[in-house]
Amino acid sequence: MIAMQYTITLPVDYDMGIIRRRIADKGHLLDDFPGLAFKAWLYAARDDGEWPSRDNLYAPFYLWRDSAGMNAFLGGAGFAALSQDFGRPAVRSWIPWQAELTHDLRGASYATREVVALPDHADLADWQRREAESAHAAMADGALAAVTACDPANWTLGRFRLWPEMRSGLAGAGCQAYRVGHVSQPR
Repeated sequence: MIAMQYTITLPVDYDMGIIRRRIADKGHLLDDFPGLAFKAWLYAARDDGEWPSRDNLYAPFYLWRDSAGMNAFLGGAGFAALSQDFGRPAVRSWIPWQAELTHDLRGASYATREVVALPDHADLADWQRREAESAHAAMADGALAAVTACDPANWTLGRFRLWPEMRSGLAGAGCQAYRVGHVSQPR
């Protein structure tokens, strides 16, 4: 498996309705994309009265079953159109340590993503065990998906969660909250 996300930071005065329409128009196109475990079509808005973001963001998150699906997407027409509209974004990828998913993720309304630096000389086996416990706890707390993944090039850890609703305490310092416009996954 491979976890992947790109983030497009949009201008302060950007009409986020454009992003919501883009998701509504294109979300279904990846519902059965080969090799895709799921894609969460994410965005965050500065003017979100309930959960305002520091920046206007369009930041889809993907969990791929294999590199063939990811490569087909990155080399395909959809990513080419995104790159034409917004410029080709830097694509972050992580090696999943833990991926717990409910059967149907389409009830997700919010997502959280936290990226933390792994300390020098960290006991990676111990971190993996603790992150598995954290993912289990998130699922027990109502998460629809809990993915924890490592970027060994930068020794960072990404924690991604899908939630049916946002509750206070889910996002805080160092944790970005997003609204979920659509979830693409195999039927």
